Amino acid sequence: MALRILHVGKFFPPYRGGMEVFLADLIHEQRRQGIEAHALVHGDPLPEDPPWLERVPVQFNLVYAPMAMGFRRALGRAIERIQPDVLHLHLPNNSALWALTLPIARRVPWVIHWHSDVVVSNIKWSVALAYMLYRPFEQALLERSQQVFATSPPYLEASKALRTWRDKCEIVPLGLDLRTIPEPALLAAGQGWRPQTRLKLLSIGRLTYYKGFETLIRAVSAMPGVELLIVGDGELRAPLQDLIADSAPEGKPPSVRLAGAVSDEEKHALLAECDIFCLASRERTEAFGIVLLEAMLHQRPCIVTDLPGSGMPWVVAHARCGLHVPFEDIDAWRSVIARLQHDGSLRERLGQAGPRALQRHFGIGACERAVARHYRAMAPGLVPERAPAAIRRRLMVVISTRNHEASISELVRRVRTLVDATVVVVDNRSTDATCHLAEKSGARVMRPLLAMTTWGSLQTGIRHALAQGYESVLTIDADGRYEAEEIPALLAAQGSADVVVGYFEAQHSRVRRMAWQWFRWVTGFPLRDFVSGFRVYNRHAMRVAASADATLLDYQDIGTLLLMRRARLRIAEAALPLHTAKPDRSKMFQSWAHALRYVAVSTLLGVAHLRARTGD
Repeated sequence: MALRILHVGKFFPPYRGGMEVFLADLIHEQRRQGIEAHALVHGDPLPEDPPWLERVPVQFNLVYAPMAMGFRRALGRAIERIQPDVLHLHLPNNSALWALTLPIARRVPWVIHWHSDVVVSNIKWSVALAYMLYRPFEQALLERSQQVFATSPPYLEASKALRTWRDKCEIVPLGLDLRTIPEPALLAAGQGWRPQTRLKLLSIGRLTYYKGFETLIRAVSAMPGVELLIVGDGELRAPLQDLIADSAPEGKPPSVRLAGAVSDEEKHALLAECDIFCLASRERTEAFGIVLLEAMLHQRPCIVTDLPGSGMPWVVAHARCGLHVPFEDIDAWRSVIARLQHDGSLRERLGQAGPRALQRHFGIGACERAVARHYRAMAPGLVPERAPAAIRRRLMVVISTRNHEASISELVRRVRTLVDATVVVVDNRSTDATCHLAEKSGARVMRPLLAMTTWGSLQTGIRHALAQGYESVLTIDADGRYEAEEIPALLAAQGSADVVVGYFEAQHSRVRRMAWQWFRWVTGFPLRDFVSGFRVYNRHAMRVAASADATLLDYQDIGTLLLMRRARLRIAEAALPLHTAKPDRSKMFQSWAHALRYVAVSTLLGVAHLRARTGD
């Protein structure tokens, strides 16, 4: 019952690049989570390649695009062999266009990971010309896809290619797998900076036209005590080497050195040893900057170009781990570098923010969970109804919340103290510190991409528990009436029913009392509280609550109970004491008009249900 995903990527490690690092991290995380992820990429097969990875040899490159004549046939064979539930295309990638020509590919749902626009370059006319031919097919891919993942808000906002398809775009920031970072290697003599260097700068990337290394070289060459190391290789190595020689002060050694390609272990050793990491890219081809996440891991402050429409400055601003420099401004680069050179406390503060941001915003786990939610929306039948006995768990507590930073920590702490349970907080687009405080208190936090009703949030948690193999779920609406101290009592009542509703004695309005009397008469439920979100469901009840019928309910409080009874499940109500004064936040009966509307709809539901029972 596991999801089967086929990724169509550009390259795969040991090929070095941000897009490739992310693809590898995502697939490894998906496979850890039980998803059968496979990849089809360019390159020569390697002896150590796993069976889920297939490389297609490249015959030549055309305007930075790999041309693999056997890719179309390989894609068709891979789809036929793997039978994927979702085809995950990573763009830009000219070989992904072959999916448009394969009937077997068109029968599979597509998602597109939009790593970068093909920027119509003012620097490279050949790229602009090639895009004129590529764009119609790119747009056809976007039209055919069901979901597009953009990596940052500013990139989505500025992307002309995605403008027509905004309704199917979601922001899913890239992530880094912190568990697979290699141990830094010992650097060989002469591989790092000169011993007398006072400020060690590092930049990493392919030596190509959009990386802006020329700006960095010109800025650093005139700065005493500062040395820049550029790691990477590419077609501009010789011109950059000439620029370094021409920019060096007469009679002094150059302040910039091209280190060439290095291993991952050597790269992390250099990141750990440098003082500042610099990224001076000058075109939106630099969409995100995975290497920034690697620098953040080593607590290095970052300086980046404030490139309009790029996600690069957004990452640094979101993480609060660095400073921005105006676009291609050599003097500004010198000024910002000098500022950090002479302000050690600022360097330390920016560096320390990096690891915190990685844990909260840019881990591969959060990225994988966001992507998986969309996969399952395309293949809902693949959520298993019953997990293997070896992984079945007893209880999950699901809390629906929004902007409850004042109370969420105490609620999670009390739940974890009272019961041996997994606590999941489904956050409905909070704008305060609710998510952070919930995670800090030991809860798992789920953040739906769209705003949801309270029932939608609770149903999301119930579906998650069902997929993860839990025996039962206890739901808490943080906006409603609940009492954490009474969780053991609510669970104790579960033995006699499939779903138990917690009832707290309180003084209710006359309108509410009249409405509930009407509900009892129409539905036949001997309940005293029809809207309590303080409930516990066993697996039979969880399946009903997670069903499509339950999703479509306008009035889920009574509707779910009717669905439970139609499925011949037992319903019980547990009377529980109220220890603390809690305001009744339900808006359901604040006016006679609202109450009458609710009663009318409930009457129709009840009558329809009674007619179904009697066969009339």
